[in-house]
This record gives sequence, C-alpha cells and structure tokens, in this order.
Amino acid sequence: MEKTEQKRSYGLLGRNISYSFSKGYFTDFFQKQGLHHCSYETFDLRNITDLETILKEYPELHGLNVTTPYKEAIIPFLHSLDPEAAAIGAVNTIKFTKTGLVGYNTDGYGFQRSLEPFLTKKAHKNALILGTGGASKAIKYTLQQLGISSHYVSRSPEKGQWTYQMLTKEQIANHTLIINCTPVGTFPRINDKPAIPYAHLGKGHLLYDLVYNPEKTAFLQEGEQRGTSICNGLTMLGYQAQKAWEIWQK
Repeated sequence: MEKTEQKRSYGLLGRNISYSFSKGYFTDFFQKQGLHHCSYETFDLRNITDLETILKEYPELHGLNVTTPYKEAIIPFLHSLDPEAAAIGAVNTIKFTKTGLVGYNTDGYGFQRSLEPFLTKKAHKNALILGTGGASKAIKYTLQQLGISSHYVSRSPEKGQWTYQMLTKEQIANHTLIINCTPVGTFPRINDKPAIPYAHLGKGHLLYDLVYNPEKTAFLQEGEQRGTSICNGLTMLGYQAQKAWEIWQK
C-alpha cells in the first residue's frame, strides 16, 4: 500500500498582502517538485496578535514567511532567533521546531545575491537606505557585510538619520547606491515615488527598489531616464524564498 505523505502547510504573514509573490511562487514550486501534500496560504492579519489564532486553526503549519508590517513585531512571539536574524533585528522566516518557533532572516541573503551582479565596489562605496522598517534593517546589515557605508533617510527620522528634505546635490553624488525599502510606488499607487532630488542622479548611480509590483516603479523610471542602473526586488524574492525553503527542510 502506497504511503500517504502527511499534509504540510506553509504561509505568509502580513497586512494587505493580496498582491503577494510568495503564494504563487511556492504553489508553482510544490507542483513542479511533485510535493502534492504541501500547500501555501496567505494570512492577512489586522494585528500581529492574530497569529495565535492562526497557529490553533492550522496545526499542520511547518513554516511561515513574514512581511510588512510584522518583521519586527513578530519577534516577541518566537521562542528563539537565528544569530543573523538577531543581529539584523527583524525576521522574515519562521521555522516550526519541537522546541518552538525559530526566527530567521533571508532578506539579506536575497538582497546580496540580487545586488552583486550590478555592484561595482569602486563606484558603490556609499548608500542611501530609504525607509527604516524591518526590511531596511536586513539591507543595512548586508551592506555592512559588503563594506558599503550607508545612511538612513526617513520621513520621521531618528537621531543621526536624514529627512528627504535634507538631501543635497552633494549627498546624492556621494551616495551612488540608493535603495528604496518603503512600499511607496506599489500597485495600485504606481505614480508615487520617494521624494529624493532625482535631478542629481547620473550614470554612476544604481537604484534598487524592493518593490516588484509594478516591475518598473516610478522610482526606477526616474533613475533610468537619467542613465542610472536599476534593479527591482523580484530576483531578491526568488533567492529569499529558496533560502526559506532550505531552512524549513533542515
């Protein structure tokens, strides 16, 4: 008699995530790999405390991804953190173990793998990170590992951070790598873009947008019109998802 594989569910925690890449990616992956006992759900939570209900209703859960706005808020609900996730201060992957929920961060890995083909270390020594949410922490950590100095830009800056209004021609010239870690420009508000002085961009700049829907955001279009290199977050998500699957299978 053929053995029936035990049902396994995985999923994504977030808010307003109907556009999510992850469900389509993993549903397709499971089908191609013949993993018919695996499924992937999206859990659109109004509040992170709703996680407790999800865990009760889905006892077959074996792993979760975490997206905006819960990458930091999830941490108190976990039993332990992988050292890299602890160093970053944000979690985007959760592994279910016999001893509890363990938090990991694969954003940094995905970002580095997708960034490296565009990166010229001589040209890209300084970066601007637009936004200060959970994703930005993984970006900053990864840039540090690559030896790239970075500065946060925020609408509500903390000490040592810059506002968008503070950005000068010289600062834009000195920071040739600019990463948008905010949701600004995401479908359906595709004409929105971070308020940086685009007129000062040039061929030496690399603009990276974590947003992937639309494929070419208004932020990236502004750069492309001025000769910059551009990259969106879709490749990053692919690498990040691959790494999450490795973690769940360990």
